Amino acid sequence: MIMVAMYMKVEPRNRKELSQAITSLLSRIRLEKGCSRCEFFHGMEDEIFFCLLQEWETQKDFEKYHESEDYRVLQGAMHLLEKPCEIICCTECSKNQIDQGYKFPG
Repeated sequence: MIMVAMYMKVEPRNRKELSQAITSLLSRIRLEKGCSRCEFFHGMEDEIFFCLLQEWETQKDFEKYHESEDYRVLQGAMHLLEKPCEIICCTECSKNQIDQGYKFPG
């Protein structure tokens, strides 16, 4: 299992546009072969922080997604960020580790 967390800080004026762009991709990403989870969150204390969390069954599925149109659209939306997003990728995650919870930075 591959777990990917993308932490983003958006310019306040671009918050709505980024949120709409990513939200519009979620259902399509979830239909990609090997995607077992795709969730999008925003910070409760400061709504300019976002996290896109994905789980992929195999490395091959994850790499295939990186060749998709949806991934290109997601990358295009990154111009709205205040700074480049932080990406954390866990390639040796077990289901048990994920079920125990994931701590967000900060």
